[in-house]
Amino acid sequence: MASTQLFSVPIPPRASHPGGSIVCTTPAPRVYLLTFTSPNDNRLTPEFCGAFMAALDIIEFEQEPGVVVTTSGIPKFYSNGLDLELAMTLPRFWEGALYPFFRRFLTFPMPTIALINGHAFAGGIMLAMHHDYRVFTGSGKGFACVNELEFGAPLPPPLAGIFRLKTTPLVYRSLVLEAKRYDAKAALEAGIVDAVGEIDAVLKLVQERGLVEKGTKGSYGLLKAEMYRESIALLDVKEAGVVDFSELRAGFKRNKVEGKERVKKWRESQDQKAKL
Repeated sequence: MASTQLFSVPIPPRASHPGGSIVCTTPAPRVYLLTFTSPNDNRLTPEFCGAFMAALDIIEFEQEPGVVVTTSGIPKFYSNGLDLELAMTLPRFWEGALYPFFRRFLTFPMPTIALINGHAFAGGIMLAMHHDYRVFTGSGKGFACVNELEFGAPLPPPLAGIFRLKTTPLVYRSLVLEAKRYDAKAALEAGIVDAVGEIDAVLKLVQERGLVEKGTKGSYGLLKAEMYRESIALLDVKEAGVVDFSELRAGFKRNKVEGKERVKKWRESQDQKAKL
């Protein structure tokens, strides 16, 4: 399918992340396909988030209203989420980079579609969930998974909020408390995605739902802001409201020590009663 390239935004490097680019093409009139490529697996670094925000600005303020589609230029991964070590040590990463990035998608004044063409783990599936629609490529190409459970990370409210709004309680439980891996078919059955297929499935979705015209009246972003206001409020946290992962872990450790002491005292009290 022929497409025209409109622009390219570089993703600057950082430490072990070599950077990359976001290229905008038009596979159909007023359908803006943003293909992001940031080896090895499209981690959501501050530079990645910033480049994406710039690409969205170019579309919103220089192009006609239409539909934004995002996909990966790395076949194996849509996105493997955060570099957690970087995220936990970099000042203001959460409230200064990641949360505004997710908020931008959630309130973008045109329809947005994530074409998930590889693994979407942790922050990767969160990015897709902040789009209006999701299409998952079939043929066993990747899994969608909230796998914080597997590497012992908590899920702060600004990140958990989108799943409460866009999935059922049972699916939310499977995603978060079981770290279930959804392939395309299972994701469609669970309502996580809207269709299975490649770019042709995206264009079919756009045509069937008349999405190209939805952002032309000026109210689309406002309607989304009201629809997702609970999640937006969480993403709008300032420094004082950011979840401190180290404090969370310390609290759990304290509770473990205190809990063991309570159990010990309880058993001692039972032993004393037994001797009476």
